[in-house]
Amino acid sequence: MEELGRLEERVILIGVQTAAEDNVLDSLDELEELAETAGAVTVGRMIQNREAVHPGTYIGKGKIEEVRSLVYAMDATGVICDDELSPAQLNNLERELDCKVMDRTLLILDIFAARAVTSEGKIQVELAQLRYRSARLVGLRESLSRLGGGIGTRGPGEKKLETDRRLIRTRISALKQDLAQVEKHRELLRTGRARGKVKTAAIVGYTNAGKSTLLNKLTGASVLSEDKLFATLDPTTRILNLKDGQQILLTDTVGFINKLPHHLVEAFKSTLEEAKYADYIIHVVDASNPQAEMQIHVVYETLKELGVLGKKIITLFNKQDAPGAAVLRDFKSDYSLKISARTGEGLDALNDLLEKLLTEELIYVERVFPYQEAGKIQLIREFGQLISEEYTESGITVKARVPREIYPQVV
Repeated sequence: MEELGRLEERVILIGVQTAAEDNVLDSLDELEELAETAGAVTVGRMIQNREAVHPGTYIGKGKIEEVRSLVYAMDATGVICDDELSPAQLNNLERELDCKVMDRTLLILDIFAARAVTSEGKIQVELAQLRYRSARLVGLRESLSRLGGGIGTRGPGEKKLETDRRLIRTRISALKQDLAQVEKHRELLRTGRARGKVKTAAIVGYTNAGKSTLLNKLTGASVLSEDKLFATLDPTTRILNLKDGQQILLTDTVGFINKLPHHLVEAFKSTLEEAKYADYIIHVVDASNPQAEMQIHVVYETLKELGVLGKKIITLFNKQDAPGAAVLRDFKSDYSLKISARTGEGLDALNDLLEKLLTEELIYVERVFPYQEAGKIQLIREFGQLISEEYTESGITVKARVPREIYPQVV
């Protein structure tokens, strides 16, 4: 909280269980982590069992009375609901409780606003915030004028809420154009990588699974790595030099999370699509998390939504050095390894696996190049593996492995 320079917010978490298989307790645990990341202190919880979420107030009338009493008893400044609220639910609940009301989506957006560093990240966050807020403009304007700042007011904040819907639509249109330019630039970068024949791997996983720690350990990058949800938001690409001389580009992507709102996925599609255009997917799983299996499911559902299909997937069961690291399986992946990105355990095996996969993509070449074709050997050095070369009277005898794309140029 201190790092954000704001008054401490004391919140009550509210969840609704509509089916026996719903694990609301675990979901509220995660919501508490999100609240902590946003700078709030959780001072109470409330769960209601209902056949369906109340369409007008999220929870029933009797439970509203209980929450109101708990807010007063715990001196709470607001409540956070574990689902995305409709404008009517948000306004009605806020009127009934007479305190600040937030939902999971607003909380995630607030964290994103605090974490965005690059211009692309800031554009994506503002776009997602405005889409979320445009439908709730009237209610939020009233509540913020009464309740002041805090969670939900970072990024565009109140100044945007003071404008009318027409101005917000104009701003959204301008942001879409800005984002289109960013996507165009990203596409040029991808084209350049493809032309360079360097294979790419996207590091994906649930938030706080250890993706940034892995990238830092493998490549010596200096990406922020904290034990917090969404510690990093902006994607980072670094080159990994493998032991046999081959290279692969690794891209760290924004973490996935349960109940990730669709419009948030839409806003961050250009970032998340790094996985779509990668040659391989490296799926990092926090093996020490009791909800690891659920998190694996969420990652695959998000990849499916992004259209990431047909890639070779390497699942890394990370944090083997942590207490309670479970023995897990991922039946959807092609390869699985146990690692600790923090200590380096298992990373040699990952290096060997990446070498094997890259080598499988290469074609073995053994031929004598006339001296006037020596330039082709440089092509092999740049994009393939030069196993040996021997200078003879008739030419240069070469044994090498080359990518399929340049094979026609060297035979």
